[in-house]
Formats: sequence, C-alpha cells, structure tokens
Amino acid sequence: MDFGLKGKRALVCASSRGLGLGCARALAGEGVHLVMNARGKDVLEDAAQKIRDEFGVEVETVAADVTTEDGRKPLIDAAGEADILVNNAGGPPPGMWQDWDREDFIRALDANMLAPIALIKALVPGMMERGWGRVVNITSQSVKAPIPVLGLSNSARAGLTGYVAGTSRQVAGSGVTINNLLPGIHDTDRADALDRAVCEKEGISMEEARARRCAGIPAGRYGTAEEFGAACAFLCSRHAGFIVGQNILLDGGGVNATL
Repeated sequence: MDFGLKGKRALVCASSRGLGLGCARALAGEGVHLVMNARGKDVLEDAAQKIRDEFGVEVETVAADVTTEDGRKPLIDAAGEADILVNNAGGPPPGMWQDWDREDFIRALDANMLAPIALIKALVPGMMERGWGRVVNITSQSVKAPIPVLGLSNSARAGLTGYVAGTSRQVAGSGVTINNLLPGIHDTDRADALDRAVCEKEGISMEEARARRCAGIPAGRYGTAEEFGAACAFLCSRHAGFIVGQNILLDGGGVNATL
C-alpha cells in the first residue's frame, strides 16, 4: 500500500528511542524527511544516522527539551513547513495521590499537555494554508482507563485529549487531521522503569514483574515500537484523511471496554 508520504517532512518529538523512534523509522520507511528531537545529543544523532543510512532520507536533529519554551523554539524553526507533527514526551513519574503537589502537576501539564498544544499552534496554521497536514499525539491508554499510580499522566494527557477533541474538528476542513495514539505497555525504557518500580516495591524480579503484567494483556505480550510506528505512519497517510479527532488504542486488548 502506497501511503503517499514520499517527500513529506515530519517533526517527531522524543524520537531517539522507544515509541518516538518507532514512529520516526516508520515514516522514514515511507520516504518522509525528518526533524528528530530528544534531550540527549549523542543518542539522538546515533539514531538519526542509522535512519539516514538505512532509508536514505534527510534527517535533521535538534537536541532540546520539548517541554520548555526555550527548547521548542529551535525545534519549531527547524521544522519549517512540516507536513507532519508527532507529539511525544516522556511521562511523569508514578506515585499515589498523596505524593503530588501543585508543582508536580505543573510539570506534568507542561510536558504532556501544554507542550504538544504549543507545537500544534505553531505548525498547524501552515499545514492549513497548504491544504494538507497530519498531527499524531502519543498519549496513553490511561485516558481511556485511568492507571492509579500514574495520576499525573492521567490528568495531563486527559487535558490534551479534550483539547484535541475540539481543535481537530475545527481544522479538518482544511485537510489537516489530528488524532491520538494510546499505547499500552510496549517494550521500551518507560516499561522497564515502571516494571523496575514494581520490583523495588514488592521485592520481585524483573521477569516476575513482566510476567505479571503480560498476564493482564489479552495479547499475552508487550507491544513493539515497530508496530506502534506502523500505526502512526498509517494515520499520517493519504488513506487516513477521514479519521478525525480519534483516540486509537494500541494496548493488546488491555483496556476492557466496549467503546
């Protein structure tokens, strides 16, 4: 299937590893030129060079913290007339409701709600003028089914979801779609960190922690960055222009809901 993306330009945030890297690689495989971002310069450049070598696309890197205004400015400048925006940022730390104060929530909102909104506001007007664009926000299955220990993430990502619900319908008539991808547990550094927290709290091994989590996933396994990236590339494709303001779960069936 031809996704119709060859020669397009994409900004993919937090793309040196994990789900962001999976999205960057999938888009590069469709001939999309990339602006890749992460905070760590060395890891970012290594990931970018591997994509250049494997797919032959142009890749520009911007080492910056996307959650800050100073970090977003060079990123927006580098993105230029981007056709595709993939919003992504690491999630806040786990904990319980008594653990968080106002500053914890402000940091979570900055990273997982306000930063993606700022990039949408910066890049979508140009997409609308050109008559075509795609925005994919990587959020979490927690906006469908809250995860008790991820209350900061539950809150911030739910706020972004509400913003996208209204905004996506305002821009769709200009050929721009905005949708959210909701990952469950994928085999990434984030999953390792969450599993390690369980190990430390309960005194069990990583193998036991992973087996316990897999037992609650109907697919019986963690997802992969490659299959997540493929879903992102499809949402960015010419075939997905009628998908507007949706929240698409990639969780192996983990969220038990009819709708």
